[in-house]
Amino acid sequence: MKYLKHLPAAAAIILLSFSYLKPRPVLYIIGDSTVKNGSGKGADALWGWGSLIGHYFDTAKIEVQNHAIGGRSSRTFITDGRWEIILKKLRKGDYVLMQFGHNDGSPLDDTARARGTIRGIGDESAEIYNPIRKMNETVYTYGYYMRKFVNDAKAKGAVPIICSPVPRNNFKAGKVQRGSQDYGLWAKQVAEQTGAFFIDLNQRIADQYDRMGQDAVDKFFPKDHTHPNLEGSTLNAEMVVSGVKALKNCTLRGFLR
Repeated sequence: MKYLKHLPAAAAIILLSFSYLKPRPVLYIIGDSTVKNGSGKGADALWGWGSLIGHYFDTAKIEVQNHAIGGRSSRTFITDGRWEIILKKLRKGDYVLMQFGHNDGSPLDDTARARGTIRGIGDESAEIYNPIRKMNETVYTYGYYMRKFVNDAKAKGAVPIICSPVPRNNFKAGKVQRGSQDYGLWAKQVAEQTGAFFIDLNQRIADQYDRMGQDAVDKFFPKDHTHPNLEGSTLNAEMVVSGVKALKNCTLRGFLR
C-alpha cells in the first residue's frame, strides 16, 4: 500500500516522457531554384526563400526541411523520385509548402532538360521520348502534377499549401509583370479545385516591387532576372510568412514565432 501514494507522480513522469518522445511535425518545402538556390548557402550571392524561412518558425515545435532544388519543374520533381522520398516520410499533421512554375514552360523533350509541362490545368497529355531519361514518357499539364502533390499529401494526412511562383524582374511601363494569366492563375485554380490552402505569392511580391520601383528591385537580381540575392529572397520569405498568417483555419500559423 505504501507504493500507491507514488503512483500519480510516476504516471505524470511517464506521460511527460511520452510528450518529449512525440516527434515534431515537419514542414516540407518543395520547389525550384527560387526556393533553394544551389546548396542553399548563398553561393554566387544567390538565395531562395525556402533557405531563409526557417528563422520565422518556432523550430522547437516544428521541423523545417527545404527539399527544393534548382532546375526542376512540377513534373521533374516527381520523375526524379524526389517527391517519392518525401512521401515515404510524410505523416499526419505534417505540412507541404510548394512553389513550381518557373521551369514548367520549358520544352517537353529537349536534349538539355526535358522538364516542361503542358500549359494549363486540364487533362491533356502528350507521349514523348525523353532524351534525358532515355525512355518514353507521358507528359501532363502543370495542373496535373500540382494536383498530385496536393492529393498525395492529403492522403497521408498532411496539409498542402500552394504558393504561386515568385515574379521575375520584368518591368513594363513601370509595373512588374505578374503571373495572373498563367502559372499564378493556374496555381490558384488548382488550390480551388483540391481545397488546398493558397498563398498568392506572385501578387504579394509584385505589389511590393511596384511600390519599390524598378531601380530598387534591380538590386535584388545580381545575375539575371529570376534569381534573387539575400535581400530579395528575404523579402520573398517575409511575403510567404505574411501569406501563412493570412490563411484562415490553417494550423501552420500556430508554429510561427
